[in-house]
Amino acid sequence: MVGTGYLGATHAVCMSELGFTVVGLDVDETKVASLASGAVPFFEPGLEELLRKNLESGRLTFSSSFEDVADADAHFLCVGTPQRADSAAADMRYLDSAMDGLLAAGLKPGALVIGKSTVPAGTAARLAARLATEAPHVGLGWNPEFLREGFAVEDTLRPDRLVFGVPTEDGDRAEAILREIYARPLDAGTPLIVADFATAELVKVAANSFLATKISFINAMAEVCEATDADVTVLAKALSYDTRIGGRFLGAGVGFGGGCLPKDIRAFQARAQELNIGRSVAFLGEVDAINLRRRARVAELATEVAGGDMKGKRVAVFGAAFKPNSDDIRDSPALDVAKALHDAGAVVTICDPAAMPNARRRHPELRYELNALDAALDADVVLHLTEWAEFREIDPAVLASVVRKPVVIDGRNTLDPVRWRQAGWTFHALGRPTL
Repeated sequence: MVGTGYLGATHAVCMSELGFTVVGLDVDETKVASLASGAVPFFEPGLEELLRKNLESGRLTFSSSFEDVADADAHFLCVGTPQRADSAAADMRYLDSAMDGLLAAGLKPGALVIGKSTVPAGTAARLAARLATEAPHVGLGWNPEFLREGFAVEDTLRPDRLVFGVPTEDGDRAEAILREIYARPLDAGTPLIVADFATAELVKVAANSFLATKISFINAMAEVCEATDADVTVLAKALSYDTRIGGRFLGAGVGFGGGCLPKDIRAFQARAQELNIGRSVAFLGEVDAINLRRRARVAELATEVAGGDMKGKRVAVFGAAFKPNSDDIRDSPALDVAKALHDAGAVVTICDPAAMPNARRRHPELRYELNALDAALDADVVLHLTEWAEFREIDPAVLASVVRKPVVIDGRNTLDPVRWRQAGWTFHALGRPTL
């Protein structure tokens, strides 16, 4: 596994759990040392236990030297493709550097390089051409990942589908190797799609674009509901009974974040522009804009309920991670709102079960408390922005006893408004009437 970030470390652990001898490779020696000692440098339920189990079995090791993986039969490219600093396009430096390292170390004849990173369409063809010139004895396959943070182990060991991208000519060998690697999930009935390189690359960005569109659609409806005193949660429930629509990803709120959806839809638009088909995915610009507007709306609503001026107001923010069961703060809506209110003069205190160390490094100017009651002490308004179970289940009557003003904004629409109002709270939520 070339790259031991979230994707690479998870895939390395799970492939060794499936019985393979795996080497996780990374140029970050601190990360390598952490994983080799049995410590996962990020939060993912169930992963650390499997890491230690497979380290003890001897099937799993970690290294920072490309020479240690030169004899591998398969090389998974699991490096990040973040958004470039100067544009919306994907930054391909890390992927190209990984290929540089593999080719410099030498790859044995018959080996297969397998891309898992999310990349612009055309990347696999470019890498295949490079291999044909510099290492014609090595093949290429593409196997996009579909991990959900918080469920990554399950998604790797028991995926809902597998996609194999293989060359249009002489793709049988690449497919055979991929089938051997994924024999156990395939034997268990996991659906398999075998496609050309470009289609395999597009599956991931198309899936993320669709999910982002569905989230932004219901958040656009939330904007309409706020203007008409309608209830977006009831609207979403009614829509969910239409089998053509379904109820998943129809939770209106402060919007999506993380290291995938935001950067993937932007990179997709950038690649479409390069291909002169920008109009085909131009709607993704509005999907992105709706998502960002929801963050601004929470900050505006907090300012409204605080009397129009945040200076000196105390704000408790429940959540720092972009989603529950994760410590990932990349493009976190919760942190964006917290920072905006701080910049407006508020005293902002954050509580999150897993993400506070990362948040503190990113935003040392904010305050942090391990306990929700401590975070809410003397608060003028409480913001619920990451739907951790412990925030959903907190006793609003107990919380009311420590705040200055019992005012809550449910940015995820997962709190029970009746229960909170009965406990004396003024309850606000995105896309819902304020009673």
